[in-house]
Amino acid sequence: MTRTDRQRWLLPSHLVESGGSGAARPRRTARDWVVDTSLFLLAAFVGLLAADASAEYTSETVTLVDQLAGAAACSALWLRRRWPVGLAVALALVNVVAPVAAGALLAGLFSVAVRRPFREVAWIGALAVATSAAQVFVRPDPTTNAGLNVAIGAILILLVTAWGMLVRSRRQLVEALRERARRAEAEAELRAAQAQRLAREAIAREMHDVLAHRLTLLSVHAGALEFRPDAPPEQIARAAGVIRDSAHEALQDLREIIGVLRAPGENGDGDRPQPTLATLDALAAESREAGADVVLDVEVDDPSAVPASTGRTAYRIAQEGLTNARKHAPGTKVTVTVAGRPGEGLTVTVHNPAPEGPVPHVPGSGQGLIGLTERATLAGGRMDHGPDPDGGFALRAWLPWPA
Repeated sequence: MTRTDRQRWLLPSHLVESGGSGAARPRRTARDWVVDTSLFLLAAFVGLLAADASAEYTSETVTLVDQLAGAAACSALWLRRRWPVGLAVALALVNVVAPVAAGALLAGLFSVAVRRPFREVAWIGALAVATSAAQVFVRPDPTTNAGLNVAIGAILILLVTAWGMLVRSRRQLVEALRERARRAEAEAELRAAQAQRLAREAIAREMHDVLAHRLTLLSVHAGALEFRPDAPPEQIARAAGVIRDSAHEALQDLREIIGVLRAPGENGDGDRPQPTLATLDALAAESREAGADVVLDVEVDDPSAVPASTGRTAYRIAQEGLTNARKHAPGTKVTVTVAGRPGEGLTVTVHNPAPEGPVPHVPGSGQGLIGLTERATLAGGRMDHGPDPDGGFALRAWLPWPA
């Protein structure tokens, strides 16, 4: 149970959610009962004072009629939440001939000021002032001055009306703040959902790069088997094993991509550790097993000290560089150089010379480099790529490494 649920009795009924969708109007809360009872008792007290004052100069019959009219007017206040305007008009008219209804009239005016816009409050207040002034002459009090009575009645009506309008403005402010809080909460949930979606898309793009790397290895070994059918059985068996392992890993990566792209709460288990700079040796060894000539030069004193996000980005850049070299310059020597230190940043360079013969075009080329450029930019670094003067291709990236 929330704090608001525990303190529902402190709120007016119109600020509390109704119990059912078919309810015509909200039920009174404990606070409403206290307020209604207090207004009833206050109106009855004012009516008794007026009845006692008028009993000194009126007959017993008129006094009895006044008392009955005052009791009816006070009892009618229990209907002020349902018909505030009609009740206020009726009490204003009764007040002309029955001074004991003055207290009930003030309570009715307060209800109108709380629940109705200023246009209705203005003409009802003017009617109440007019009937109050008329009551001074219809039921004159010989013990007091008529002008003073008119002034006192008008002042009381204005004070009660102003008080009601102040309460109305305060309630409107509370409702506006509640609506703003609900809107802010909805916007916060939307922003969280968008951030989650962007994070999932980033992970999916990262896994796509990994999957492309696996499939490239598989394609290289399959091509070797196609062009070297007379290879020794040991090489054929090793290539078949690499193809099998790459296919299994590619399938696992594809499953992870599908799991990431599912709706929240539908992901399965089996999240594997993310690569870092310390796993570059395994990446180079994997490429060498696929037949590539890879030279890895890591000029970093402690690769494990590189921040995880920076190391992961450097790993993906090196991976994409090796993949591109296998696609567009097969058989060439690929050099991967990683250097840097805290405070200066981390530099990753992947270079390969020009291929010796023509290389068939690979569909979908260039998408990985676009993704890597975006990844490096999001990490706070930069990346550029293009042909070298010697005819080869180079990929260079700089990533921040805080001191």
